[in-house]
Amino acid sequence: MSMQSSIHPYFNWAKERLDEMDATLASLEGKVGEVQADARAKADNILADLRKKREDFQDIVKKQSQVSETAWASAKAQLESDWNAFEAEVKKYVENFGKQIEQQKAIFALQSAAQLKAWHEAADKFAGAAKEYATERRGEIDTVVKQMKTDAATAEETLQKLTQAGNQSWTALTAALNETRAAFDRADQAAREAFKKATAA
Repeated sequence: MSMQSSIHPYFNWAKERLDEMDATLASLEGKVGEVQADARAKADNILADLRKKREDFQDIVKKQSQVSETAWASAKAQLESDWNAFEAEVKKYVENFGKQIEQQKAIFALQSAAQLKAWHEAADKFAGAAKEYATERRGEIDTVVKQMKTDAATAEETLQKLTQAGNQSWTALTAALNETRAAFDRADQAAREAFKKATAA
């Protein structure tokens, strides 16, 4: 297995978070003009902090692009911390300035779309990489990829129901995203393990 194949899950994990960060920023930046004038400076400061967190996250990912799986695993701890800090800032923004249900739904819709795009891209990449293996060595990979696609469809259905449901709390929306994000991470890990087994066979 090539180095790139072995780090797929870490890269997929980071890319999914970057895509969600971009979606969140796009949503917030599109609505910052609606913040009352007396609170606008504080909203702008939080947005600037979110942009900085996103840039720092991307810088770490770029530095990891040519390193070993062990180095990626080590960097992932820092990236997880950075991701959690980004989410905490988004929560602070929503609590202070995004109390309108429409804005919360807009953020959720863009985040879930970014997450689902990452699911589909990862499944397609794994399916393409599986073709490099002889038929007898890729059975488990094909099974894992098929399960990943099924899980993605389930996540999509769950997220779409919440998007259409209406007045869900921000806590409920983020909890759903966290659940589907964790499922994506488990699917990514299963794919990596299947590739390792196929390579060792």
